Amino acid sequence: MGGIRYSKREDAAALSVYVRALSEAHTNRAELGRLKQNLLRALEEDVTARQREMLMLYYVRELNMRQVARQLGVCPSTVSRTLHRGEANLRRCLRYGAERYLRSLNDGKERA
Repeated sequence: MGGIRYSKREDAAALSVYVRALSEAHTNRAELGRLKQNLLRALEEDVTARQREMLMLYYVRELNMRQVARQLGVCPSTVSRTLHRGEANLRRCLRYGAERYLRSLNDGKERA
């Protein structure tokens, strides 16, 4: 039986929509740099070291949950739960940051 696999496509799609909205609104490098800084800050501050390690192995190195579990010496269910919690923390942080950023853009348009 295959293990639980979270949809990388859905998470990647949500992040790409966020990045595209930012890049369409402001195409300069400073804004994109700020976005990258916010994502890195979210990875450093809003997820635990263990969540960050598993997220990097799963999304960056593209290992499946069994491979991550084997590499870290834990059960696949532990990897699944940890990834789910880390993704939820990042989603919450990025959603709040995106809403605030997009609201500030709309406020600027209304004043102009």
